[in-house]
Amino acid sequence: MQQPGLYLHVPFCRSKCPYCDFYSLANTSLIPDWLEALVSEMALYKGRFGTFDSLYMGGGTPSFLPDFGLETLMHQVQDHFVFVPETEISIEANPKDLTPERVSRLKSLGFNRISVGVQSFDNGELSFLGRQHNARDAMDAVSRVRDAGFANVGMDLIYGLPGQDMAGWFHTLETALSFTPEHLSCYQLTIENGTVFSRMKKKGNLTPIGEDLEEAFFLRTSAFLADRGYLHYEISNFARGREHVCRHNRKYWDHTPYLGLGPSAHSFEDGWRWWNVRSIREYCGALKSGNRPVEGEEALSRAQMHLESVALGLRTREGFAHAEIHDPTARKRLEELEAAGFLLREGTRVVPTMKGFLVAEHLPLYLCGDGQP
Repeated sequence: MQQPGLYLHVPFCRSKCPYCDFYSLANTSLIPDWLEALVSEMALYKGRFGTFDSLYMGGGTPSFLPDFGLETLMHQVQDHFVFVPETEISIEANPKDLTPERVSRLKSLGFNRISVGVQSFDNGELSFLGRQHNARDAMDAVSRVRDAGFANVGMDLIYGLPGQDMAGWFHTLETALSFTPEHLSCYQLTIENGTVFSRMKKKGNLTPIGEDLEEAFFLRTSAFLADRGYLHYEISNFARGREHVCRHNRKYWDHTPYLGLGPSAHSFEDGWRWWNVRSIREYCGALKSGNRPVEGEEALSRAQMHLESVALGLRTREGFAHAEIHDPTARKRLEELEAAGFLLREGTRVVPTMKGFLVAEHLPLYLCGDGQP
């Protein structure tokens, strides 16, 4: 069992992107109240999870916080929790926030991994995605991070935009690779309910690219990056060697304990999962009253843990243990999926092929339930 990870949700952004359904507000007025409440929540869990080996600050846009906010957070985290010496300390950052002064400040505060929200190196695509930076801003930001001595740099990219062609997407990939990033997250544009893009789609003002083109983008992206030495270790994630796989995110996929603090954050420990309210005001109000800001919680049964182990494993190159499949019907279905090229056996593990990655969300129910392949 790996050591647990700590996640801090920063629910503030410079602006709200039309595709984003993560909880965040384009408003800074509540930062002081949120920060005070977050410290109170830290105190509730002090000593409970033991020693952490990863800290991930996500959101929202953590780099959007003012200096006093970042400094307070990092000092309070160190006061409340214990970390191993070589802890992976990550922060998500908007290119607009990565000024020379801010990059230097992040390094002095102990961050050793930065994930830059580039999304694209095409100005037209950035405009469509509602981003406030342009391609030059993104390139300058990544250069500053490199120049400051960060040896673990990641980028978030989005593909599968309406009207996007393969040449344009590969231009973005080539530009990203010119900085030799240790990590790339390549997300296919998904229209999430409640977003601006979702409303545009309902009105007929936005048309997704379709399954055939989605599949082509996915397969060619994987092959392109594999040819350049990147390990496709999770459906949307690539690392320049196993040592650069995101240590924190792996915990979500293998049932390692993790503690999530902040509005909408999720936590998991010993088969028990809980999640916080998706509202800054409710979050702050609960903690001011001395209550946990928990919206819901559940104890996972053995069957649920089993299904999750299979489902989460099928999102990764590591797959799941063959011993997870006990039922004769499930074993027969496993053989069918192997014969059809969706899965393959590697020692004691069952791992997805590229074909399996394409339908990873459907395979677990077919294996362990009544779903269809």
